[in-house]
Amino acid sequence: MTLRKLTILPTGTEVLLPAGSPLTEVEYETPQRLIPFGCRSGACGACVVEVLEGLGALGEPDDDELDFLEDLGRTGGNYRLACQCRLRGDATVRPATDL
Repeated sequence: MTLRKLTILPTGTEVLLPAGSPLTEVEYETPQRLIPFGCRSGACGACVVEVLEGLGALGEPDDDELDFLEDLGRTGGNYRLACQCRLRGDATVRPATDL
């Protein structure tokens, strides 16, 4: 099993997950609530993250996700809904609530 590293700022917490894991798995790997997951279906916007490194490692966003991010004012290509991402490579993210 290949593990991938997700670094979550501002704490610098590193979480190792099997390649292809949804980012929602972070909740089960750490005692802290590092990413605020809400609905888990891409409808609430609670889990918006800014991707600082490894944007391609989180898979491609679909049109619905991009439209919703635009509605939230999170444009520019470096924002994702964490609940819609699967970790395919190493990445560093920061919850948008910390921006």
